[in-house]
Amino acid sequence: MMPLTIRALEKSYGGPPVLAGVDLDVPAGSLTAILGPSGCGKTTLLRLIAGFLTPDAGTIHLGEQLVASRTRSVPTARRNVGYVAQEGALFPHLDVAANISFGLPRARRRGGARVDDLLDLVGLEPSLARRSPHELSGGQQQRVALARALAPEPGVVLLDEPFSSLDAGLRGETGRAVVQALRAIDATAVLVTHDQAEALSLADQVAVMRSGRLVQVGAPQALYEAPTDRGVAEFVGAAVVLPATWRDGAAECALGVLPVSVPNGLHPTAVMVRPEQLLLVAPDRAGVRGTVSEVSYYGHDASVRLVLEGSRSEVVARVRGSDAPTPGSLVGVSVDGAARAL
Repeated sequence: MMPLTIRALEKSYGGPPVLAGVDLDVPAGSLTAILGPSGCGKTTLLRLIAGFLTPDAGTIHLGEQLVASRTRSVPTARRNVGYVAQEGALFPHLDVAANISFGLPRARRRGGARVDDLLDLVGLEPSLARRSPHELSGGQQQRVALARALAPEPGVVLLDEPFSSLDAGLRGETGRAVVQALRAIDATAVLVTHDQAEALSLADQVAVMRSGRLVQVGAPQALYEAPTDRGVAEFVGAAVVLPATWRDGAAECALGVLPVSVPNGLHPTAVMVRPEQLLLVAPDRAGVRGTVSEVSYYGHDASVRLVLEGSRSEVVARVRGSDAPTPGSLVGVSVDGAARAL
């Protein structure tokens, strides 16, 4: 267990910078998710931490050890990191036990006690030890890949979108099992993902990356409730963003006059509320009314698109599935809680 410290990290491949001045602190024993769209630089960041690439500038420390700078690069094998790739990358010609013990020093490969312990840690039965990778489900393969990464007892575990190839149900189940295994041994871990729900539900800390920069780092709840700009607001969950004018500390927008939280020094021109803050009531019970243009039903809840009277602004509300109105109906709209100034 060791902290990971990154300062002013830069990397390019001969063109525009892929990473531009990245600073990040991952506390020992915690899981940080690097969240961002494809092409933003998050996998490059992970590969720099692993030692697969050398930075153009900046530093990476694992614990007290400087492992990477423009002039220094400790080999991957000596960095004490575990790496789990997108597809698991198990050796097809080796059984589960041999895959897991592959990363161990030769003297520790004999005997099955360590393998059994690791299988138990990642939530798999010891009876799977003699199976080949192709005999396992996708989720089981990813858990074996994690067990292999944990076998040498690394200081930091790196996970490169390890659940992206799994279906939704298996993805959630495998993600929870992986995080439980990491927490059981107080592992320091970095998870790269483009899935907002995955990052928010699994990580202790989320770092949002955009165009090679970390634009906000914080606890999942802080990022969701207090995004620093419109880009973060719209990327980390669904958001309703409306132009606003300001009067006596409140925002006047298409949803009425709303209490707001305004960061110091910000001169906002818009407000953001989350879809679940919009409450749909009888038309005569709210000062703002809207016409339902579209309903997307998901079972446990529903997404309701509305066109507001007067302003013709479109907003999206999230309601219980059983409470979803019918398209074409007129409803009242009120806001629960404060809006966020952007």
